[in-house]
Amino acid sequence: MTLKPLSRNHNYQLLWGSQALSEFGINVTSIAFPLLVLVVTGSPGASGLVLGASAAAHLLAGLPAGALVDRWNRKTVMLACEAVQAVTVGSLVLALWWDTATVAHMVVVAAVLGVCGSMFEPAEEASLPNVVPAEQLPTALAMNSARSFLAQLSGTAAGGFLFAVGRVVPFVVETVTHAVSFVALLFLRMPPRRVRSTPMRHLGREMAEGVRWMWRHRHVRATALCVVGLNLFFAAYYLVIIVLAQQRGVPTGEIGIMAAMFGAGGLLGAVVAPRLMRILSPYGSIVGVCWILTALTPISVFVSSGYLMGLLLAAMAFLAPTTNTAIDTYQLLVTPDELRGRLSGVMGVAGGIAAAAGPAAGGALLELVPGNQVMLLCAGGIALLTLSITVSPTMRSFPRTPPAEADSPTTVMSSPIEKGTADG
Repeated sequence: MTLKPLSRNHNYQLLWGSQALSEFGINVTSIAFPLLVLVVTGSPGASGLVLGASAAAHLLAGLPAGALVDRWNRKTVMLACEAVQAVTVGSLVLALWWDTATVAHMVVVAAVLGVCGSMFEPAEEASLPNVVPAEQLPTALAMNSARSFLAQLSGTAAGGFLFAVGRVVPFVVETVTHAVSFVALLFLRMPPRRVRSTPMRHLGREMAEGVRWMWRHRHVRATALCVVGLNLFFAAYYLVIIVLAQQRGVPTGEIGIMAAMFGAGGLLGAVVAPRLMRILSPYGSIVGVCWILTALTPISVFVSSGYLMGLLLAAMAFLAPTTNTAIDTYQLLVTPDELRGRLSGVMGVAGGIAAAAGPAAGGALLELVPGNQVMLLCAGGIALLTLSITVSPTMRSFPRTPPAEADSPTTVMSSPIEKGTADG
């Protein structure tokens, strides 16, 4: 039977398009939010408090969110997240319009948005295998990656411009994008799935069940550790690059172009990821991106031009979407549907901790030793991780085609499951 292309998959197009719009709005305010706090309070500390509230809420809610996504109707979760985000950002729009915005209000808004993000992400990811056929899942994941890069590039660029037009404008844009996304998701149709009917007091046990399942599955565990390690070292390395660029007198605009080139490399890599996946095995793409990082990170010690640094970053980012797609495809297909939300939650928390700890460690090291040495330390950490991944028997045996769910480690379902209503 010939599969219809994703361009003709109405449900996938609804999901992709609605989230392209929603992510654009989120990235618009990712630039505008810290600027707004500085304008309202004049305090960099308050700006850090607001941004930290969003990150902390996202991390704290990650594990419970994954378990709840597995319990509830996933379409309802996505609709609720979009509605809550629209109302929450809309409340800030009204406060700015009436000139009554406070730091406390902005902290609450940021925290609510962080929780919604931690809920929506596992709900969308867990739903994807029910929206597209397994054969098209790698392409769908690659297109989702391209969507994120595109939203980041366009949203951050638009955010600064819109804030200059009026400080309320970026937040009006995000409110509208969430509202439109909510309406679009109303038309999303997904097949019925089983949902949990157990008391909420079992939530902790269900969260632990997801962590145990991930840890017992050796390929899932190995790729999770790989992703966390790379995120940790590269996040530290990226901060050091920005700081060194400023210290070397690179103009701010050139630093912005450097960051944009990094995003452009990732976007191009996401576009070609489906083709590269047909050429490279999962192990080949994982080891490939590791060795590219190992080879290129030390070179940045000798680069003083923002444009050349941007080219290096673009080269580093190019193969990453192929690797992420291979890992995500395997994890989604090998994980039973009733555990996909929890697996996504666990991976999100692990990645978030690494992304937060990396810059913190990089910043602390910059206070102690020269920037070039910190950069080499990060490059050394990546090199050691690359060697361990290259020789790992688990990674070398990484299958090109995921086994059926029935072949994966036994899932201990400690709570009864009953037939639920259709997600659509």
